[in-house]
Amino acid sequence: MTRVAYLGPPGTFGETAARHYAPDADHIALPTHAGVVAAVASGMADEGVLPVENSVEGSVSETLDILIHDADLRIRGELVVPIEQCLLVRPGMRAEDVRVIYSHPQALGQCRGFLERCFPTVRLEAALSTAAAVQEIFRHEDAAAIASARAAELHGAAVLARGIQDRRNNVTRFVVLASEDHPPTGRDKTSIAFTTQHDKPGTLVNILIEFAQREINLTKIESRPSKDALGVYVFLVDFEGHRTDVACAEALAAVRAKASWLKVFGSYPRAPS
Repeated sequence: MTRVAYLGPPGTFGETAARHYAPDADHIALPTHAGVVAAVASGMADEGVLPVENSVEGSVSETLDILIHDADLRIRGELVVPIEQCLLVRPGMRAEDVRVIYSHPQALGQCRGFLERCFPTVRLEAALSTAAAVQEIFRHEDAAAIASARAAELHGAAVLARGIQDRRNNVTRFVVLASEDHPPTGRDKTSIAFTTQHDKPGTLVNILIEFAQREINLTKIESRPSKDALGVYVFLVDFEGHRTDVACAEALAAVRAKASWLKVFGSYPRAPS
């Protein structure tokens, strides 16, 4: 049976993604995203599911930094999961009793408008995951949590409010990490990271033009600090096609020749729109 690791405990959106991706797998809950990567790298799990970007809060910096600096794994798949955030409390607790709200920083950010309108004076506390935040409300009499309705069911909490995220069409894109990426399917995406000579004009354009000349569509481009020096960035690019496709292979070879450093995260089937 395939073993799929995710950020636990059960009730997180990571678990939802893992259950959608591989419903019949042995699902392994880990306390951190780094733990998910370590489980796959060590062979304790065959695959791991990590959030990479949210439609409201943008990229998950922790996952990007793990992919760039720590993980020697490949992206094998992706999936997009609808996210409905709920405000959870101990059974019988009222809104006016809430003095502190726990959740993962991404979830707190997704619900910023609701929190500013309804709980402007409440203290916000970060938790390792949304489900871990639910466990906190049973340790503190004045605490609430932002998490999924499934987390409420699993941990015995009451749902005080539903759909509190700032955008109704809130979704999170998850990637599946494994030792190898996915064979070509004809409807693929490739993810890479690279650096350029930061003190020379036009280096980024000269790399991106390799994709444009071959009519390869870029679906995402962003940057992250390199952690080596101020003003030096790692560029992350997603583009349509498999790394073994002729045009994509040519583009990657050209990028490798021009870039200071290149890391190919992998090729994988594109998630349905």
